[in-house]
Amino acid sequence: MRLPGTAPDQPTQCSAKGCRRDASYALVWRNPKIHAEDRHKTWLACAEHRTTLSEFLSFRGFPLEIKSIEELK
Repeated sequence: MRLPGTAPDQPTQCSAKGCRRDASYALVWRNPKIHAEDRHKTWLACAEHRTTLSEFLSFRGFPLEIKSIEELK
């Protein structure tokens, strides 16, 4: 599976350090201090790391939207 706008050979593995699992979620976020409202970054997360990655972003006050990979197809 690949996300829209990615290269066919680009993996969809979890963004957590050292994790090699397939991602189930996309964490779409931005840093409002440096990113315009139309600019977003995406981290991918497996089920195990979804909470820790989203807490990391939320703690910093970054606007965050969590989507399942299936929603992005």
